[in-house]
Amino acid sequence: MPLPTWAVDMLKVRRSTLPRGIEPVFPDALGGWRDPNNVRRVWREVRQELPVEGLVSHTLRKTVASFLDDAQVSTRKISDQLGHAQVSMTQDRYLGRRLTDRETAEVLEAILDADAEPSPPKVSE
Repeated sequence: MPLPTWAVDMLKVRRSTLPRGIEPVFPDALGGWRDPNNVRRVWREVRQELPVEGLVSHTLRKTVASFLDDAQVSTRKISDQLGHAQVSMTQDRYLGRRLTDRETAEVLEAILDADAEPSPPKVSE
């Protein structure tokens, strides 16, 4: 998976602190793989220290998806980054409907010029 350079740099520093032959980037205290229950416990501890209410791991995933979407990255690439087999999962669960699109507000504003009287609606015959 392609990573941003800041993430690669962080992982290289982390890897350089590990003894030779250890495979996990973030090993347990004995150098092996972390138990999922311990990872969940540490995540709970981290969340309690943060000044953000209701933060769950999927909040972070959605934030990444939103940043990529705002940068006009294709939905397929965002889906790949999140590890989704189906693009529809990414679209349905992670990407917004752009309800705050500035373009639509500008079009609606142009309908009623602030300096002019509103025109009556056109009636089709």
